[in-house]
Amino acid sequence: MTEYSRKDLKWTDSLRLAFGAHVELEEENGKSHPYDLLAEFEVKGQQYAVLRSSLRPYDEVELLRVLPGTEGQVMPELVTIDDDDEWENISELYDECTLPIDED
Repeated sequence: MTEYSRKDLKWTDSLRLAFGAHVELEEENGKSHPYDLLAEFEVKGQQYAVLRSSLRPYDEVELLRVLPGTEGQVMPELVTIDDDDEWENISELYDECTLPIDED
């Protein structure tokens, strides 16, 4: 069970406005890969993005943390969520908010 509820999630569009519907992520080895921006949202002040590989559309989605741009870097940065509890809570909340509501 996640520590967040539907009321904690706010859908956003700042990445889509900055990058469009597609982004390229660069791996540590310097190679870039295209991704589709599926969703972006904020939970208690922290932004997150849901991406899926454009080359492998049937792969699982990537859930990333969005860091705001700094003085030297205007554009936001997408980073891996290293904390397992944070990833689990945000992943469960996203699933809860995107899956149909069971009214039984």
